Amino acid sequence: MSLVRVSLVVVQAVTNQWACTPPNPTQEKNRFHKEELYILQIAPLIFKIHMTILWICAVFEVLYYISTVVPLSSISPLASTAVCPHTSEPHIRMSPMFTIGIIAVVLGSYIRLDCFKTLGRLFTFDLTVQPEHKLITSRFYAYVRHPAYTGSMLLVAGLALSHLTEGSWLTECGPLRSSGSAIVVWAAWWVWTLAVGISRAEAEDKQMQKLFPEEWDKYAMLVPWWFFPGLA
Repeated sequence: MSLVRVSLVVVQAVTNQWACTPPNPTQEKNRFHKEELYILQIAPLIFKIHMTILWICAVFEVLYYISTVVPLSSISPLASTAVCPHTSEPHIRMSPMFTIGIIAVVLGSYIRLDCFKTLGRLFTFDLTVQPEHKLITSRFYAYVRHPAYTGSMLLVAGLALSHLTEGSWLTECGPLRSSGSAIVVWAAWWVWTLAVGISRAEAEDKQMQKLFPEEWDKYAMLVPWWFFPGLA
């Protein structure tokens, strides 16, 4: 395992933390989209859970790297087993999938942070309408109508490529060692992400069309895509 990999894992965890931390609190009285299934309304909670899991993975990747420099078994066999209980030699390493995943997370984080800045006080993790609300059509919103969800999808794809593929602590030493388990987690995570993104995008479009009918019609004609230009 290289120092480059472990450094990138920490960078990834930090940028993900920034992108998944709400820039503004939610005022319950301003919320909409509350009639949907509960599982489609818990994105803020899921963000907290996946931030925690990512930091746990980062910590164990750091500890594993330290163990390759200063063998933990010589200090404490228990500590060595806790870091990697697998009996055979793990192969935690850099890989093309890992590198693509890092790039995707950094890009996704940048897009979300730019959306936070562009919307300012209007950006909340729960769907809300503020008294001073307006239709934003600049920056990434000039290319797709819901770029923050684009960023979220890049985060999920990037984290999956980095931590749910061969060569990561999760799949070599952690709870996803068994064959196929990482694929199941990846599939469930991706299906939920798409379902939430589509549900929220539809709700936001309807709300903006209701608030700004003329502006919205012009904007929707100029920017027909939800998440990716030319795709969806």
